[in-house]
Amino acid sequence: MKNERLWSRDFLTISFSSFFIFINFYILAVTLPEYAMSHMGGNPDGIGLVTTVFVIAAVIFRPLTGKWLDELDRKKLLVFSVVMFAACSFFYLWVPTYPLLLALRFVHGISFGIAATTTSTVVLDVIPNERKGEGIGYFTLFMSLAMVFGPFIGLSVSSGAGYTTLFILIAVFALLACLFGVITPIPRHERRPSELGAWHIKRFIEFRAIPVASAGFLIAFAYGGISTFISVYADSLGLKSAASYFFVVFAATVLLSRPFTGRLFDRKGAHTLVYPGIALFAVGLIALSQAGSAVFFLLTAAIIGLGYGAIIPSFQTLAIQSAPAHRSGLATGTYFVFFDLGYGLGSYLLGLVASSAGYSAMYLTGGAAAAISLIAYYLLHHRSERRRPDDRTSSVRAETPEASA
Repeated sequence: MKNERLWSRDFLTISFSSFFIFINFYILAVTLPEYAMSHMGGNPDGIGLVTTVFVIAAVIFRPLTGKWLDELDRKKLLVFSVVMFAACSFFYLWVPTYPLLLALRFVHGISFGIAATTTSTVVLDVIPNERKGEGIGYFTLFMSLAMVFGPFIGLSVSSGAGYTTLFILIAVFALLACLFGVITPIPRHERRPSELGAWHIKRFIEFRAIPVASAGFLIAFAYGGISTFISVYADSLGLKSAASYFFVVFAATVLLSRPFTGRLFDRKGAHTLVYPGIALFAVGLIALSQAGSAVFFLLTAAIIGLGYGAIIPSFQTLAIQSAPAHRSGLATGTYFVFFDLGYGLGSYLLGLVASSAGYSAMYLTGGAAAAISLIAYYLLHHRSERRRPDDRTSSVRAETPEASA
């Protein structure tokens, strides 16, 4: 940790492992519902279960993984999770029935929950102390790029080359995730077996991370409407040709903003990014609800991307900094439990809004949820921080070497 170079071999390998885990996730998220309906006789009203059971499994195992990360050997847990993730990815080639596909999705969701939480915690061990905000910003950028390329690759390959080729491709991506994870050396960390009872809730949830995670829940809730319905919304506006470029513009603004957002976090603090980031995200969603032309549609993607790029790494960093160093794994798991729940509920509930009131109303609702997250951030985190500035400052300074992201 004495080396202040951010772009080390270890940082790159764990970031690429995370990238291939998430690109696998996004490819399957956009292709499996149609595959289940057209190739396995799935019910149109229930094909969403292929995503739902995956997310449920991931949410269940996020807090368990946080506990294991703080109490067990992180390297062994990382290797176990990426090997399990790769093995599950191969089985899509041989699943013959819809019920077995759902069973595979549940097991695959378990491996995803463990692997994604582990890589997000392990990266803290390889980022230099003085560049935590910048480092976690670039790390989350790999996830953002997976979010862009995954749907594009999945839809292009499934429609052009077929699902057999697609499943071979995700198996290859999973193998790459496994390879990069296995070759990443992890610095030793202090393991502290808990003195609490085996099923005490504090062994699974880091309560100090909940205030920031709650604000993240609302952002993820709003984002669920973007990732799930943007192509359908664009088609309803007669902008189908522009839909494929939405996430390209979104990712480009995230990419362009990431170098200075991470440095601003380290030098000026989180509030400098969080408040304008949430404002941009909310304004972008509200503007999206009124889109009528391709130019305006893509402009909203840029605004939303700028906001999202500032918010997500800041929230993750704050969640980790809120806990002592030896509970950083639990803090990471807690944050992603809330984020996953927000994303899953947003995809479902905003879909109900769209079906009853239209997509414009849906994105207005998403913008309102984002605006509420700003209030939640102030009331749950910022205000309590202002009440005890001395304790907070000393706590952050003491915990930053291992706990901050």
